[in-house]
Amino acid sequence: MSRLSVVVSLSAACAACAAFASLAVEMAEPKDVPPLFPPGAWVPNAKNWHAGRRAEIKKILADEVYGHRPVERPPHLAFSEVSPEKTMMDGNAMRRLVKIEYGGKYGTNSFSVTAFVPKSQKRVPAFVFVCNRPAEECLDPERIVKSDFWPAERIVERGYAAIAFYMGDVTPDRPHGNTLGVFAAFSDVESHYRNRREWGALSAWAWGASRVLDWIETQPDIDAGHVAVIGHSRGGKIALVAAAWDERFAMACSNDSGCGGAKLNHVDLLGSEHFVNLCTTRPFWFDDGFVAWVNRDDRSPWDQHWLVAMIAPRLVCIGSATDDDWAGPYGEYLTARYASPAWRRIFGKKGFVSSGFPAPGAPQQEGEISYHLRSGKHDLTPYDWNVYMDFADRHGWRCARGQGKEEAGE
Repeated sequence: MSRLSVVVSLSAACAACAAFASLAVEMAEPKDVPPLFPPGAWVPNAKNWHAGRRAEIKKILADEVYGHRPVERPPHLAFSEVSPEKTMMDGNAMRRLVKIEYGGKYGTNSFSVTAFVPKSQKRVPAFVFVCNRPAEECLDPERIVKSDFWPAERIVERGYAAIAFYMGDVTPDRPHGNTLGVFAAFSDVESHYRNRREWGALSAWAWGASRVLDWIETQPDIDAGHVAVIGHSRGGKIALVAAAWDERFAMACSNDSGCGGAKLNHVDLLGSEHFVNLCTTRPFWFDDGFVAWVNRDDRSPWDQHWLVAMIAPRLVCIGSATDDDWAGPYGEYLTARYASPAWRRIFGKKGFVSSGFPAPGAPQQEGEISYHLRSGKHDLTPYDWNVYMDFADRHGWRCARGQGKEEAGE
């Protein structure tokens, strides 16, 4: 059992142990967290947030962490169904297998999407899943191979379109992956030279999620105004970047994403992932400037609550697990807490409503930011999926089906 799970279980077991749990949390309190709003400066409002402070944050995170994209919606973008639409899931859903082809100055490439869309008289909301495990675990179009990691049947049963793509099809998750796939279409990869602020693989995979949303906008039975992007581990990092960069995503669900995702850097959490681990094993996830911050996590002039704040006033879900010290659950909770002023002070919303670090199985979902701690290991489980869908339900997504411009009389 991990140190965190011991603390949580002790605090839940008896009041006498609560003081011990509080002391453990206090010892890990963050220090010198970069403020979301510069000291002494005026707080932006809903009218100037996007062009003002949010734009500043985006530039800093692009400069120092994720890199700058050479393109958003590419000059060549085409969608094609690779096989006829098929009725699935006991007649409750239509399956679509789609190829998304894109191209730029240096070439053309493509990746595949598998979508299961509930049959409905109204347009349905959707979850776009960034699959970071072997493609067959998420993309089996016949649903012969099923896993709790991608419970497409349950998602459809609850009234949501279940849409997935394999991140490795956008660009491989390996060294020199940033010379292949999407990179080869928009960059001169023949030189094998990366400029300091060029996009890394996390941003490229998030770019792929936006192209899936481009396709969704062409589907008359899917409500493009209610689409969540979701991922686990590195996929959870991708989900946050996708929603931060693309404001069309109405919700981001980041599950056990850890360092570079939802974990706050300016807090000392024993056993959690740090910049040095990322730059040793996956430097190509980031721009080349990120390595300069190795062993200086707590001195970086930004932190992950900035990334989450970029999603305001939309919805954000952050999920952790008790036996996942590597992802730093308490740091993920802190990011929700420190990002909350973007919702409260700018938009007058609730943001993150919390009375403290929760016990396992007690999701905090009253505001626009959801946080939950699940008992167990580093994984994406049916419990997590239900928490994320519950949060969407809570905000009227299922009731919002079919409320498009035409039906609303706009």
